[in-house]
Formats: sequence, structure tokens, C-alpha cells
Amino acid sequence: MLPLGCFLLSGLLLCYADPFLLEAQKIMNTTPAIDGHNDLPWQMLSRFNNQLSLPAANLSQLQGTHTNLPKLKTGRVGAQFWAAYVPCETQDKDAVKRTLEQIDVIHRMCLRYPEALACVTSSAGIEEAFRTGHVASLIGVEGGHSIDSSLGVLRTFYQLGVRYMTLTHSCNTPWADNWLVDTAAGEAVHQGLSTFGERVVKEMNRLGMMVDLAHVSVDTMHDALRVSRAPVVFSHSSAYEICPHRRNVPDDVLLRVKETHGLVMVNFYNDYVACGSQASLAQVADHMDYVRQVAGAPAVGLGGDYDGVSRVPVGLEDVSKYPALVAELLRRNWTESEVRGALADNLLRVFREVEQVRDRMSSEAASPDDTPIAFEELQGSCRTRYGYPASADRPGFLPALLVLLLQAGWLL
Repeated sequence: MLPLGCFLLSGLLLCYADPFLLEAQKIMNTTPAIDGHNDLPWQMLSRFNNQLSLPAANLSQLQGTHTNLPKLKTGRVGAQFWAAYVPCETQDKDAVKRTLEQIDVIHRMCLRYPEALACVTSSAGIEEAFRTGHVASLIGVEGGHSIDSSLGVLRTFYQLGVRYMTLTHSCNTPWADNWLVDTAAGEAVHQGLSTFGERVVKEMNRLGMMVDLAHVSVDTMHDALRVSRAPVVFSHSSAYEICPHRRNVPDDVLLRVKETHGLVMVNFYNDYVACGSQASLAQVADHMDYVRQVAGAPAVGLGGDYDGVSRVPVGLEDVSKYPALVAELLRRNWTESEVRGALADNLLRVFREVEQVRDRMSSEAASPDDTPIAFEELQGSCRTRYGYPASADRPGFLPALLVLLLQAGWLL
């Protein structure tokens, strides 16, 4: 059998290029892909303990990962949200420290490869990177446990360049329920967002940090959509109707995303694409088709989850394959405008709206929320109580009581 696009003429094998792929590459030359989620920083930790100086960690030659600099160039990736991810087991332990180290890795990636990567923090920064041919590198914190229930930590992360936070990973926080509560493996604690969780969303709006609803429960999705003044994103989730996995987005939420001008950046993990260990590029396109059908073309984006998952679809083996996916969308009669939207324009629109909400709240003289979470809502045994009143169930209560009794003369 002859290869696709090839034929015999006078004894010679002639091949022609796929016209859809050629058109995809042409479009991506001026509108490169923005990907919502890539876990390469986790690979730097798990494989090299964050030592970017090691020869094997060289991003120009990195092997055994979905991502390196040549693959990004071939895939015409123009902007990447790198995940600052630490596992749920760090919650109530060293989550903040570990997350800071992942943020540091992302900054050091930009410093080490200035010819390829440019760390940016705004929609305008992405567009400037497009013009200069760099991969705009942005930071997303994957999991609300990383802030340790502290609005001060949230604000500090923003100052360090974080531009979205996933409200949960695969564990509840003291203020939000994760996706596992919608399965037999988890139990709802807050029935969505707690009062403090709503304040986290509002503070993210005030800062100009995108609210990411990948990994959260359906109730948390609805609560965040109700509370947020800015559009929300799903940085790496797919359509539940196509694959009924609880990490995916159900139709009622897709309709709310449409109403609120949000974005679903479709995930490439086989288990979320096909609800099984095997998946294809065409099935990823099915999810993109479905999100377009229900929520509209402006709600579609890309969130590959590369280097954070163990298996990806045939045809989307690494970040170099984005043009093949775009070619499939063109083959399905997506318009050039819809394709450019899914590639970059939809995310840029959401980002600008988030920045506009920030600016409006600033003009309204909205102040930082400086009321801490109630101590009783926190978990873990390794916490100090500085700033919180002493409590009868804490070791500091008895000395304080003795002082009061001495002052009253009752123990004299």
C-alpha cells in the first residue's frame, strides 16, 4: 500500500503534502498555539531535583519527555502556562516551600534559555513574545493547597508571576472540594466553596489572576462561576458528554461557561479523552467539536497536560504535534477564525477580561482582603497560632489562664 498522499508515475514514487497540514502551519506562523497546562517543571524536579545545570536537563536536548525546545518550535507553540505543581501530600506540610521552588524553576528556565523562552505576566506580554518569536512562559499554580489557606501567600504568588491558580488538585482544601467528591473515592466537605473559598476567588479577581476550575468538583465549578466577576478557565479538562470522567466538564457547566465568556482548554490525557488507556487525535478533536457545539467556538482552547500524564493519544505524542490537530479541525470545516480562536485568541480574550476586571476593581478602591481564615478551619498539627486568640484546646491556654488568675489574686 502506498503512503497517504503518494502515487506512482512512470516508475517514480511521488508524494504531495497534506493541504490541511500546510494550511495549519500557515495559520500557526502568525497565530501560534497557547497551551494552558504543561508539567515540564515537575519533570525538572522529579528527574533532576530542579538542577537545570545538569547536562541531562538541557532543554535543547532533553530526552524522555513530551517537551523540549525543538519540539516546542516544531509544534509552533507560542505561549505556555507552565504548571507550578506539588502533590497533595504536601498539604499542611511544605506545600508553600515546594511551590516556591517550582516557581523558581520556571523563572530559571527563562533565564537559562533567553533565546527561546520569555517569562511574561500579561496578555500584552504574550503578544510581544509572538512578535519576537519567543515562547511566552507563564506560571499556573496547580492546586489551592499550595497557598496553605493564606491570602497573603496568594498575593505573593501573584507578585512572583503566577497568573492562574487551580482551586484544587485531587484533594479537598480547607475551603474547596475537589473532583473526587463526585466519585466514590471522595467525600464533600464544603459542598463546593466555603465562605473563605469565595473570598479566595474574589481576591483572585482583584489581583488579576485567572480562576482555574480543572480538578474541582461540579459544585465548586458552579460556586466559582457564580462568585467570579471575571471569566474562568479550565486549564486542562475535556467534555464529560464525550467521556464521562469526573475530571471533565458537564453540559450544565459548559452552558455557564458560555454565559460568562470562559474557556475550556481541552486535555489530551487518554483517560479523559477516551475513558480508557488508548485514544487518538481524532477523539481529541471530538472534544473540541463538542465544546464548540455547546459552549460556542470562543470557549475552546488547548490544554495538553503534556509531561503530567502517562499516556497521550496516537498522533499527539508530544508538543510538536499541534499542527496535526489544527489540520484535523480544518478538515472538519472549522473556519480560520475559529481555529485562531482555539489556538490563541480565545485565551487572550479571557486574559484581557481578567485584567479589565482587575483594573475596574482597582478603580473602585477595592482593598486586599486581610481577614485570615478561621484557625478552626485549618488542618494539620504543625501550625503556630501567631495572630490568633489562644484556645482552650491549645497548649498556650493554660499559661495564659494562670497569668489571669495571678493578676486577680486568686492564686495568692
